[in-house]
Order: sequence, then structure tokens, then C-alpha cells
Amino acid sequence: MYLTYEDIKKNETINTYIRQADETLKALGFTEHSFAHVCKVAETAGTILSELGYDERTVELGKIAGYMHDIGNVVNRIDHAQSGAVMSFRILDKIGANDEDIAVIVAAIGNHDESTAFPVNPVAAALIIADKSDVRETRVRDSADISVDIHDRVNYAVKKQHLMIDKDKKQITLSLEIDTAISKAMEYFEIFLGRMKLCKKAAEKLGCEFKLSINHQDMV
Repeated sequence: MYLTYEDIKKNETINTYIRQADETLKALGFTEHSFAHVCKVAETAGTILSELGYDERTVELGKIAGYMHDIGNVVNRIDHAQSGAVMSFRILDKIGANDEDIAVIVAAIGNHDESTAFPVNPVAAALIIADKSDVRETRVRDSADISVDIHDRVNYAVKKQHLMIDKDKKQITLSLEIDTAISKAMEYFEIFLGRMKLCKKAAEKLGCEFKLSINHQDMV
């Protein structure tokens, strides 16, 4: 069966795991990982693949992987990519998804977290970029934490975020507008340098160059 992104969004089992995974991360003090995040990642991954000329099925798989990529957090933050991949396999297999589709989705989910990530296929590459580029003020749960938590402070400082895909120039650019009164650009690099290196590698898998712009200044 060829499942669609809309089928997956309506699946209450998946939605339950997304809700509970976010509750786990909330208890641990992490930023928002609920429907706002997974929907944004899904749509962004789909846009990346579509803009770069991938076929409709690959685009759909990118959206599905994006929507399901963080369910492993319901088990534990550590190794959540691997546990999420195993959970996704069981769910997708149970509802009759096509074997080849399952293989691509599971590989992408299992390779999206920076500690073990690698762009093993175009869907994984798009997922990595979409996930790591979702930096925004609204992901911070409590603004009171920004003085003590650098991750919250950097996210809270990002007032505008835009990912641009230029097929002709073969460039993927993450453009951020940061309130430097809240967080200096250097703090962004302090915690996100590894993620940006991963985005660079993922963009190369898609035949593109990854660029980062902060407050209209090219950084990478």
C-alpha cells in the first residue's frame, strides 16, 4: 500500500506517540517537539525535495519521515533516532505500507540525529536539513529559562527563519534574523556548529552547497 502524508497525519497511534514524546522532552527541559515542530519539518523536507526536482513519491516519503522522525523520544532522548526508526517500522508495517517505502523512511529516521546522523539517502538528507533548521522563538517553552539555558536563549533570539532552495545555483541557504541583545551570533555557533556541518554534508548529498546567513551576513 502506498501511504500518503495525509494518511500518516490522521493516524492516531502516531499522533499519540508524538504527543507523549513531547511530554517526555518537556519533563527533561527540552524545547518544543510536538506537532508544530514535526509538521514544519515534514513540510520543509517535502519542499526541499520538490524544489530540487525529486519525484512525487520521494517528496511524500520526505514528509512522512519528517512527521514521524521524533517519536523515539517517547522512549528516551538518548538514541531516539534508532528507537524511533524501530517504532516507525512496526507502525508502518502493521498498517500495510510498501516495503521499499518503509526501508527509505526507517533509514532516514534512524540517521537524523547529529550524534549518529548521516545522509544515507535523499530523504534522510532533506530530513536532516529540515530538522536542524527549525530554530525559532516559539519553540522555547518558558522564556524565564533563557538566562540559564543556552539552547533556549539561542532559539528565543531567532526572530525570523527562512530556508531558501535555489535549484539553479545548487544552494540551500538558512537565513536567520537574531536579536543580538538576547544572544550573540557566536552562541549560535557554540551549540549549532555540529548541526551546520551536518547540514553541509546533507546538502552535498542533494548536489547542493549549504549556506548560513545571520542578520544578512554570510557565515558559512
